[in-house]
Amino acid sequence: MYLITGTTIPRRTFLKGVGASISLPFLDAMVPAGIRGATVTDPTRLVAIEMVHGAAGSSKFGRAQNYWSPAEAGRNFDLSPTALSSLEPYRDYLTIISDTDVESAEATKPKEIGGDHFRSSATFLTQAHPRQTEGSDIFVGVSLDQMYAQRFGQDTPIPSMQLCIENVDQSGGCAYGYACVYTDTISWKSPTEPLPMVRDPRVAFDQLFGAGGTAEERAARRRANRSILDFITGRVASLRRELGPADLVRLDRYLENIREIERRIERVEAQNTSGEERQLPEAPAGVPDSYEEHVRLMFDLQALAFASDVTRVFSFKMGRDSSARVYPESGVDKPFHPASHHGDNEQNITDFAQINRYHVNQLPYFLERLASMTEGDASLLDKTMIIYGSPMGDPNVHNHKRCPLFVVGGANGKLDGNAHLRAQPGTPMANVMLSLMHRLGLDDVAEFGNSTGDFSLTV
Repeated sequence: MYLITGTTIPRRTFLKGVGASISLPFLDAMVPAGIRGATVTDPTRLVAIEMVHGAAGSSKFGRAQNYWSPAEAGRNFDLSPTALSSLEPYRDYLTIISDTDVESAEATKPKEIGGDHFRSSATFLTQAHPRQTEGSDIFVGVSLDQMYAQRFGQDTPIPSMQLCIENVDQSGGCAYGYACVYTDTISWKSPTEPLPMVRDPRVAFDQLFGAGGTAEERAARRRANRSILDFITGRVASLRRELGPADLVRLDRYLENIREIERRIERVEAQNTSGEERQLPEAPAGVPDSYEEHVRLMFDLQALAFASDVTRVFSFKMGRDSSARVYPESGVDKPFHPASHHGDNEQNITDFAQINRYHVNQLPYFLERLASMTEGDASLLDKTMIIYGSPMGDPNVHNHKRCPLFVVGGANGKLDGNAHLRAQPGTPMANVMLSLMHRLGLDDVAEFGNSTGDFSLTV
């Protein structure tokens, strides 16, 4: 460590300007003088990702083809037939948990039958059964991400953030007697307080980097074609005089990453306001028509937020139940919801598996970003837990058996990785969620949703 002034910069340092407040990444200058190679012990970063409509591998034919889960449990499993094959480079960070059930998403009374799509998302991180209502008396449970944020996110500028890809601003009732809010979010601060999810990367960027205190200030800055970094140049110049060579490189890379995301959002907005026909005409100007571009922007924002410790908790809803979106890059031209109703036709199941594979294929981009960012003696991937799953199993019959679920990331040494764990029939997914909460430091949580006990996460 080389520090010119010999002073220590506080970990929670901001570069502030008019309408801008940018938190710094971890720097050597934040380590007390005389201490080298210090380990940074910030709590684990958490990302919870929901993908709706279950998986082709939850059907009878899909299981036989290993379209989701590998054939072998343990450590010597083959990912190549599965939708998770793109995660092979991150095998040592990967824990697959197969065959757990989300009973809380099932109908419990006759009038709830048919409403699986409209209660599923509410159950994913709560593992609780939503009250059937189209009114304001919604009720489900506190979600895992919010339990973690309430315990470990209160000393960050933003305790948690909720992001999504598809439209989630519907109101009132959706179908089968369920309020749309049950499908709009996966994060619940309390059983009656759903948290809104941000779809527009511009809105997320402004929240993370304080780009303008008011909508008018933000609009004026964009009309002047000025970057958020223009407002902190003086503070950056002053800070640079306090840093050693390695920190200067880290700082410059971090600020350039912010500027590059800003440029990408600007390009999307320019394209979407050019008058050309849009694929997503209802979407805000900051939302790319390309699914992949949108997902990558959201992942980049999460990576930078973790690097600067603006927040440690994200929930990310990558789809919406009953969506008719088409993913041409997947090689399948069928709309998502109709494709999920495969009718037990083998070719249709194979097509749906290809869509599942495409969705999981978005994740390595994020993992690479986290792996490239160091903090102390480890990467952010080593310090992050990413939960990816669905509260639905076989979407053709709307069941919630053998639901897809995996975890990736080092979680500050709390996950071994390179493991495929197959649950006993009837095991609640809530048991896995409870064990993950314990790995996250919520050791005093004795039960969660319909859990019946801990689930062993070791081979």
